[in-house]
Amino acid sequence: MSSTPEEKKDIRVDLDATLRPDNWKEYVGQEHAKENLKISIEAAKNRGELPEHLLFYGPPGVGKTTLAHVIAHELQAPVRVTSGVAVERAADLAAILTNLEPGDVLFIDEIHQLSKKVEELLYPALEAGRLDIILGKGPSARTVQLDLPPFALVGATTRIAQVSSPLRSRFGGGVHQLDLYTDEEIQTIISRSAKLLKFDVPEDVLKLIAHRSRSTPRTANFLLKRFRDYVSVQDKKPDPKLFADACTLFGIDEMGLTKDDRRYLKVLIETFRGGPVGSKTLATALGEEVTTLEDLYEPYLIRLGFVERTTRGRTATKKAYEHLDL
Repeated sequence: MSSTPEEKKDIRVDLDATLRPDNWKEYVGQEHAKENLKISIEAAKNRGELPEHLLFYGPPGVGKTTLAHVIAHELQAPVRVTSGVAVERAADLAAILTNLEPGDVLFIDEIHQLSKKVEELLYPALEAGRLDIILGKGPSARTVQLDLPPFALVGATTRIAQVSSPLRSRFGGGVHQLDLYTDEEIQTIISRSAKLLKFDVPEDVLKLIAHRSRSTPRTANFLLKRFRDYVSVQDKKPDPKLFADACTLFGIDEMGLTKDDRRYLKVLIETFRGGPVGSKTLATALGEEVTTLEDLYEPYLIRLGFVERTTRGRTATKKAYEHLDL
């Protein structure tokens, strides 16, 4: 009997939740942030209090959401999840805050997308644990203060520069940067994931997956799950050659570049002679937004040393030419 759409959705959610660690022992990497957080949370627990509000920033897929769940687990508290783009109006934030229970952890992903009005409503909630609501308009308008239950806010952003200074200053528990992972850390993570998926993968294949994961656990787990599907359909034992065949099908090369990454480099090299070329011109040639180039393509290409950002624009390096055999 086939599964209903609701059942399929539950299976996917449960799978993602299964792979996500929920305690410090299973959370790999980010040692500096992790050690500081463990001290802050343990000290707060000893005092019978909640930890101060926290803000995490870093590239997509490096564990910001996972850290929020680990913190909630350590506090033995539920985590309420929302995002900056979902909280469009002050009324949306008011509804979320007034429905919190004492001790809850509120996680706001991409917190830099909160509007100014929503931010201003959040300030007294973070500082004094109250919500200031204005009733009515004009001369008859009055402010009503609602006391909120104690809660811990965990914010996450991929664009720390777009988080306003007043909002950043409200995170007394600290602003923590999360870095990209080493191949060894990624291999440890996907080794655990493979066991949870009941997918028997040789160590040499795990090493290859880690190398092509763009230094992020999210990409590594995604690649592991796609390879599991490929192995299941091919009905063969996983080995390095089979993984290479799968990556050819997926369009992922030995450095973890996707077909879109390679198209970026080819346009930069073949159309603009390797640069320098302005970001707007390059984005137009690729049919993309400038923010897509800056957030999606360039961080990894720059990290590999394939692209340089200069005052005159983007420039392809010798490594990029060699990688594409140009």
